[in-house]
Amino acid sequence: MNRHYYISDNLDDLESLENELEAQGIGTEQIHVLSEKDADVEQHHLHDVPSFMKQDVVHSGEIGAVVGVLLAGLVLVVAYFMGWTETAAGWIPFVFLAIVLFGFCTWEGGFFGIQVPNAHFRRFKQNLAEGKHVFFVDVEADQEAVLEQVIEHHPRLNAAGTGSAAPHWIVAWLHRWHQFKRTI
Repeated sequence: MNRHYYISDNLDDLESLENELEAQGIGTEQIHVLSEKDADVEQHHLHDVPSFMKQDVVHSGEIGAVVGVLLAGLVLVVAYFMGWTETAAGWIPFVFLAIVLFGFCTWEGGFFGIQVPNAHFRRFKQNLAEGKHVFFVDVEADQEAVLEQVIEHHPRLNAAGTGSAAPHWIVAWLHRWHQFKRTI
């Protein structure tokens, strides 16, 4: 999947764009609007970016997990080569310490991520501060033509580049989840 970013200052136009994309088969789960004016976005019935995803929790947590794996491995290697595992306690305290280090580093990475903007959205900081909105769509390769065709009808949109999108399986899962919620 590819993610296409567009910048606009007109929520009415973005609402129309979203409706057109959905009518052409691009799912609601693939369309989002990033804005500092969340109430206005909600008033226009646009699909905003959840506040959790506006922060860098996931990315920073992954970095923390990598650091945790390295530290856990280091603890186990040092314990083995120093001969500490040949005592009566054996491996148990060192494995426990490795697990605690991994968990702590992952948690600390996520905690740091709460305090910083999402790495994918940092480049739009100035646009958001100016009161503009970032509209982005995750599309499959076979949906690219549909997106381009619909975008042509919205000349006030400014293309802002592309990036990596959510994995297909996440979008598919969200689609099934929303369908399930509608049936309840």
